[in-house]
Parts: sequence; structure tokens; C-alpha cells
Amino acid sequence: MALIDHADVFIGSTDDGWTLVVLNRPIRNAARILTGAGFTPREHQGRTLYLLPPETAEDAHERAGVAVYGLLAHTHDLVDLAWTTRQYSGNSAAHPDVTIRFTDRVVTATAATEQAATILAQHGFTPTGAKRQYTLPPDLDECDALGAVIGAEVHLHVHGISVRVGLGIATLHDIPPAPSRPSATPAPPSTTQVQRRSR
Repeated sequence: MALIDHADVFIGSTDDGWTLVVLNRPIRNAARILTGAGFTPREHQGRTLYLLPPETAEDAHERAGVAVYGLLAHTHDLVDLAWTTRQYSGNSAAHPDVTIRFTDRVVTATAATEQAATILAQHGFTPTGAKRQYTLPPDLDECDALGAVIGAEVHLHVHGISVRVGLGIATLHDIPPAPSRPSATPAPPSTTQVQRRSR
């Protein structure tokens, strides 16, 4: 299972600036909600992606907000780690205070301030030995690591600390294929005979 498959709705960003929405289960009116907010559907390796190109950076925050508001009427199982939809003052978007990266099942973080480092520590990140470098324990499964990143990102955002989460997806072509679904083969009939009662 890929990182983007852990919620009904996953919103993220590629490293080259695309905003993507992945639906991991059918959601009523989702296509209408997303296209109405300006997302374009595209088929990719067995899944439908809803995309905003990098040129929409100016209003990606608003478009994603409209989409999330509509989708939350149908599910609360929604993960939003899209750095392309975050609005920070000044130069924070280009140089965030915290950068979190998913790379080959390892989650690392760089913190520019002590306050950011303290918040990362509260969510399970530990120092690596390199200056301002942190990591999650390697024995965390992907779902728990994702939960720790979500918690840290929200906590940092509440304190006005800019965050960029890299999902390890460089371009749209690097988005993992849809997970294979188990086949719906019916179970074979039982070979044990049912004993009938007689009167």
C-alpha cells in the first residue's frame, strides 16, 4: 500500500508543484465537487487523480478549501498534506521553517527553529545527530508514521510555523499505481455433508 492509500481522501503535492487529490473509495458527488473547484481528472495507473497544475499556486489554497469543504460532507477520513495549498506570510513558502520528507519508508525532518524542533519531538521525531535534523523511529509502520506527520504538521501550523511535506513523489509520473483489489472469486462449496434430522 502506498502512502496516498491510507484515507478515503488524500490531498498532497508533487515536488514539482502539482496539487493532487486521490479518492480511495467511491464518494457521492466527489467528481462534481472536485471539478467544480477547478481540479482536472486524469487517469493514472488504475486510479483517477484530480489535479491542479503549478500555475494555479495563487489560488490553490482557495480551490482546495472549496473541495475539502464539499468532501467533508461525505467523509471525515481525509488527509491533507499538500504544501501547494498552504498560505504563509513573506518568504515562508519558498523557505519553510520545517521540511518533512517521506523517503523509502523513512521520515525525516529539518527544523529551522528551536520551537519547531520542540513540536517535532512532541510527535515522536528524534534528533539524528546532524544539526536540526530529525527522524521518526524506523520501526513505525506507514500508517503510524503518517499519523505522526499529520499531528506534527497541524501543531506546527497552529503556531504559525511554515511546513512543507514532501511525499517522495517528484512528478505526476511517480505517483504509485492503484493498489490491486482482491478478486471476488466465490468460495468453493463446503465438502462436509450437512446431517439432516428425520422425524
